[in-house]
Amino acid sequence: MYFVEKTKGLNKAKRFDYMLFFAVLLVTSIGIAAVYSATRRMPGNVNGNRMMITQITGLMIGLISAFVFCLMDYKDLKSLGYVFYAGTIILLIAVIFFGVGENIGSRSWLRIGGVSFQPSELAKIALIIVVSIYFEKIRDENYTTKDIIKLIIYASLPMVFILGQKDFGTLIVFVVIIFIMVFICGLPYKYLTIMGGAFVASLPILWFFVLNDKRKARIWVFLKPEADPMGEGYNVLKSKIAIGSGQLWGQGLTKGLQTQNMGVPVRESDFIFTVIGEELGFIGCSLVIILLFFILFKCLYIAANASDSYGMFLVTGVTGYFAFHIFENIGMTLGLLPVTGVPLPFVSHGATSMIANYMGIGLVLSVSMRRHKTIFNDD
Repeated sequence: MYFVEKTKGLNKAKRFDYMLFFAVLLVTSIGIAAVYSATRRMPGNVNGNRMMITQITGLMIGLISAFVFCLMDYKDLKSLGYVFYAGTIILLIAVIFFGVGENIGSRSWLRIGGVSFQPSELAKIALIIVVSIYFEKIRDENYTTKDIIKLIIYASLPMVFILGQKDFGTLIVFVVIIFIMVFICGLPYKYLTIMGGAFVASLPILWFFVLNDKRKARIWVFLKPEADPMGEGYNVLKSKIAIGSGQLWGQGLTKGLQTQNMGVPVRESDFIFTVIGEELGFIGCSLVIILLFFILFKCLYIAANASDSYGMFLVTGVTGYFAFHIFENIGMTLGLLPVTGVPLPFVSHGATSMIANYMGIGLVLSVSMRRHKTIFNDD
């Protein structure tokens, strides 16, 4: 009697989660169609065709990244992940000194050879890979005080540099990812209380010394959009009008009044759900939401059935990352949450975001394919 590892050839193919991957491809296809509709009549110096090429390029790189990650044993990332993490930290530091994007709210992009990308999107995946190592040690009670200190440092470094970029929407994503992973780790509730208390205590500092007038106005407008209908409340009011006008079946792809007449700003990325609501209607919105929730539930199932704590934390981190993006993006287009500029996974325009999304799915698939690494064979 002996144990035989089933991780090669057809056995791997059988454990590949085709339903999850198909759902991801389907929602991505809807996103590509929505981005095409949102960019086809871009005015002035904005080239809609170039934006579509960028999106498809990001998708192609993302698909390659997903397959690389899923074919790789996720346990190998315990060493390789540090290299990826270090690379993203270097890029985040470079953004502070050489980044662009302040004219649209935050310095979050690097431009190299005419190509712009957002390192903070890749840093989300790098953070999940590295901190999962230390959460595994804590969960398995195999940690030292030195490990706790390392966890705090690795979790804090990217947040510090993102704060320096004034990208507060992305900063919140990092905080949520860590909070969810701490909760799943099973630490005593007093630690969660301490984390929550520290966050609440920091709010006055953020309000008076960090947030600029534009971001303060966004928060006030969230509470009452009608207070500044031609300023900070304009996007949300227009978004709600567009989504409401879609009714059951929508006005038809490329036929939305607000979308095609540039009625909603940033409709190709931050407000992409508005395009879906106006042109594909309640049916289109429901399909996107069902697909996204299916992806989340599949990820949760894989996390719950991972073969070890490290795999469980990897998938939990990715799921938390996706979930916050989904709730925040859809919520802000409906006026239910403040506008933060967080993209809708697999749907919004943004090559770096698309690549990071598919990297995350690659990690999930890698854990899924290795949920049962051995079988008992009686020969």
